[in-house]
Amino acid sequence: MSVPQLSLSYEIFLIVSFSLINGENMNLLHDLNNGEGETFYMVVEIPAHSPNKYEYDNETGVFRLDRVLHTAFRFPFEYGFIPRTWYDDNDPMDVILLQRYPTFPGCVIKARVIGLIKMKDEHGTDDKLVAVTVKDPYFDQYKDVDDIPSHKKDEIAHFLSHYKDLEKGKYVEVVGWENKQHALQRLEYARKHYVETFERKQ
Repeated sequence: MSVPQLSLSYEIFLIVSFSLINGENMNLLHDLNNGEGETFYMVVEIPAHSPNKYEYDNETGVFRLDRVLHTAFRFPFEYGFIPRTWYDDNDPMDVILLQRYPTFPGCVIKARVIGLIKMKDEHGTDDKLVAVTVKDPYFDQYKDVDDIPSHKKDEIAHFLSHYKDLEKGKYVEVVGWENKQHALQRLEYARKHYVETFERKQ
């Protein structure tokens, strides 16, 4: 039995990992709409201010604790992925979401892309889309990456550059920031790459 793609008519809601669709388990990577254009839906894996690195298991459809950060850092942003996307690191596209209040693993949020931060780690390319939540008017004036306060950008880059410092064999290099236009190109690439990777094999 094939699992239908969900059509989201609401913006933020709680997903339980073992929710059923026609008697089958929901998979948050494959069964959620990823939006259109600059607006998309993201699944939160790590809430802001958490020292825990949670990850969504694409195969089992559950959230698991990958590790507690080895440094004294905490995530200064919401972190997650975009459903029905696939990127160069063989994972769904990562998202750094600017939001004032922490949510929880599994929360689905309607977001708007404003930029991208180019990165590399021990495995290769590790770019992150940068976005703001649509449902908070505080971020209405954030149209592009240059609208992020410079200190906030420094804080994000510093965190990403150093949060793996005490983990043997791991490293992170922040290459730089890209604007909204470039970010949109990478988002569309990830949407198409998902179709090529999963749907054309069916």
